[in-house]
Amino acid sequence: MLEGRRIGLGITASHCTYEDVVPKIRDLRNAGATVVPIITPSVLHAATRFGTGAEWIEKIEALAGEKVIATIMEAEPFGPKNPLDCMVIAPMTGNSISKFANAATDSAVLMAAKATLRNGSPVVLGISTNDALGLNGMNIMKLLNAKNVYFIPFGQDDPQKKPTSLISDFSKMLETVHCAIVHKKQFQPIFIQYFK
Repeated sequence: MLEGRRIGLGITASHCTYEDVVPKIRDLRNAGATVVPIITPSVLHAATRFGTGAEWIEKIEALAGEKVIATIMEAEPFGPKNPLDCMVIAPMTGNSISKFANAATDSAVLMAAKATLRNGSPVVLGISTNDALGLNGMNIMKLLNAKNVYFIPFGQDDPQKKPTSLISDFSKMLETVHCAIVHKKQFQPIFIQYFK
C-alpha cells in the first residue's frame, strides 16, 4: 500500500491521544512505509499522568526503528535535500494548528511540514484541540482550503462538556495517508460523528 514511501510522523502535545496515535506507527510500517518520528519540545519535556517524555520517546523509537527528530536544525534537510513523501502531524494541537495556518515555524514538526509543502508533497493533519469550533475554527478552515493539506476525519469528542472540541479518528490515519499520497485526494467523509 505504501511500499517505499518515507512518512514523517509529527507528534505535538496532546498527551491524552498518544495511546491512540503512537501504535499507528506499526500500521504505517506494515503497509511498507519508513516512518521518521518528529516531535515538538513539549513532547520531549512534559511529564503528565499519561507518561513522561522519555517513556514516550522510547516507545516511539522502538516502533519506528528510527531516532526522533527534535530540533528545527534536524528537520531542515526535509526540504529538497532529504524529502519526505508525506508528513503526518498527529495529534496536532490547536497551538500548532494556529501556527501552521499562519506560516509560523517554531518546532521541528512545523519545519518538516513546511519543507514537505514546499516540495509539493502532502501534509496530513490529525487534529486534537479544545478550541476547534472556537477561535481556532478560522485556522482549520484556512487549512481545509490549502493545497496539499489533508485531514484525518474528525468530529466532536464530547459535545456536552467540551462543545468546541474536535478530535480526529486516528484509526483512519492509514487510509487518509494512502489517499493523499496515491490519489492526491481527501479521504471522505471528513466530518464524522465521533464520540469517544
